[in-house]
Amino acid sequence: MSQTDILYIVLAAVVAVALAFFMYGFRSKISTQRKWFFGSLRFLTLFVVLLLIINPKIENTTYQIVKPKLSIVTDNSKSINYLEKTEEVLSFTELLQSNTAIQERFDVDVYQFDDDITTLDSIDFKGIQTNIYKALTTVAQLHKTKQYPLVLITDGNATYGNAYSYLSDTYQHPVYTVAVGDTTGYNDLTVSRVNTNRYAYIKNEFPVEVFVNYNGNSQVTTTLKVSRGNRVVYTEPLTFSAGTQSKTVNFHLPADRVGVQQYDISVDALADERHTDNNVRPFAVEVIDNATNILLVSAISHPDIGALQRAIASNEQRRVTLTTPDKAMAAIEDTQLVILYQPDARFQQFNEAIDRIDLNTLYITGLHTDWRFVNEAQDDFYKRISYPEEVVQAKLNTGYAAFAVEDIGFSNFPPLHASLGNFESTRPLDVLLSQQVQGIDTEAPLLFSMEFQGRKTAVFDAENIWKWRAYSYTKTGDFISFDNFFGNFIQYLSSNKRRTRLEVTSKSFYNSTDAIKIYAQYFDKNFVFDSRASLEIAIKNTDLDQLYRFPMLLKNNYFEVNLSSLPAGSYEYTVEAVGENTSKSGVFEIIAYDVEKQFLNPDVNQLTLLSEKTSGKTYFLAQSQSLIDDLLGDNRFVPIEKSIQKTVPLVDWKVLLFVLIVLLSIEWFSRKYSGWV
Repeated sequence: MSQTDILYIVLAAVVAVALAFFMYGFRSKISTQRKWFFGSLRFLTLFVVLLLIINPKIENTTYQIVKPKLSIVTDNSKSINYLEKTEEVLSFTELLQSNTAIQERFDVDVYQFDDDITTLDSIDFKGIQTNIYKALTTVAQLHKTKQYPLVLITDGNATYGNAYSYLSDTYQHPVYTVAVGDTTGYNDLTVSRVNTNRYAYIKNEFPVEVFVNYNGNSQVTTTLKVSRGNRVVYTEPLTFSAGTQSKTVNFHLPADRVGVQQYDISVDALADERHTDNNVRPFAVEVIDNATNILLVSAISHPDIGALQRAIASNEQRRVTLTTPDKAMAAIEDTQLVILYQPDARFQQFNEAIDRIDLNTLYITGLHTDWRFVNEAQDDFYKRISYPEEVVQAKLNTGYAAFAVEDIGFSNFPPLHASLGNFESTRPLDVLLSQQVQGIDTEAPLLFSMEFQGRKTAVFDAENIWKWRAYSYTKTGDFISFDNFFGNFIQYLSSNKRRTRLEVTSKSFYNSTDAIKIYAQYFDKNFVFDSRASLEIAIKNTDLDQLYRFPMLLKNNYFEVNLSSLPAGSYEYTVEAVGENTSKSGVFEIIAYDVEKQFLNPDVNQLTLLSEKTSGKTYFLAQSQSLIDDLLGDNRFVPIEKSIQKTVPLVDWKVLLFVLIVLLSIEWFSRKYSGWV
């Protein structure tokens, strides 16, 4: 409370005394006893009213006990079920969660995880992937300001995401790991990984890289086989021993058939091998008879060039050729799309050539672009430069109609550099991204496309695109989200297929551990996206002759269906607009592979390494009491008394209103009783 408030309160008391004396003490004929009684009541009433008018701020301090957090994170993947440890894991989690001493000491949060992490609800051990890295980092983000213990109950076998052992160097929370499974060692062979391209070209060969691991001490010999159907297409003998427990096998296979080709890689089981599910690993390659050729033309060096090349070439169906304007004419043959990076007068001859043959074109412009040349070189658009260089950010237009676009966090991407100006066009622009300057929408397009007489033209009006790709990696650990976004845009521009009212996007094959999703867009007769449409998909398993029907759900400017529940097999699908005579059909395959079934033992070494580097400890399911004792006995995690100081205006004290009503009521009833009212 300030000194000014204290002075006002003293003055209020003096004024209240003076008024009370004037009302009941000055020339009053009542008895002295009543003068004091009624005078005191009137003084208190006036003083409370004046206090409320002054409204001083009162500091209020309260104390509370803050318990440290304890996060219990339980593995919900299929591997726990395959290890036959579901009951033990459930009992361990429940015991730790319900322990009275733990509840008194900690504020307990319980989570379950597989490929994602959620609060523990109905754990069923049906997760098809195990992402331990994501589980740990997500919990750390929830409690990033404090050092809280985390209990991780898992077999330690991560099948998805980054390696969690690398996390331990920077992780701030002590991790107490609980290893699930039998640590008894058995002779075991595992096809741990297969690397190959998703696509191959007919009459070419595609590379295959296979990693085979051995767990055992004796020397053993086996044979690696690659089969397609009932035919073995490749074999190689392998020898392992206590000193050689892993081998990498590299070879090439011929792409002699167009379409999805399924293969099985296997190693012959050992005589005493108990677990053979991990001896076989399937993979698939789609053999295509042509590729999409992209020509990237630039007269300058810029980091964007490398980022664009890698993003486009991330899909093996596309080939990127980088060249300069003076050499571009020699590479124009069999090209579906030309990308002109920061064009200027040096592009004159080449630009005339692509104009004559009506090639689809993407202009990527920026601070080095000669806009006078660009405006004169084509008739599709015109940019009137009237503003200086500016940093711009992107805002997604959810009404973009050319293809389905998922928001990958454009508003959070680093700003790009552009020369601001207004675009004019005689043809309608389909804007995918618009510009924001200092958080204000300028309505100016950043990325747009247009179609006219079968030719597609697009403009990306900013440079330093490489920053977006780098930011995507820092947020997700890979370039997939950015590469998919840019790749879809390139695929749309390079296709000469005319747009139809119903567009469907799907892959030719999916692994059973992937998110199996099919996307669709439906447009009205003016080719404006129709969000009111109702789309359904009918799916037929051609192997089992079973038919499934699912509604497609609306998400921004596209419809989506998740088919991850379907079993492996070959499928035909038809997407149709309900009530409209419009449909689109296709085929896909789901390749059977259960990655969670590949492990025989827990990865105790990695769990121990994680615990040691985070100042935690490793336990087994039978050591629940030891874990509880260690958590309760660790002086790093003790409740603390926290003082909370609040500054509260006096007018917020509702009790003063009650006091004021009581004082006035007593005075009124007393005067009534005395016959003064």
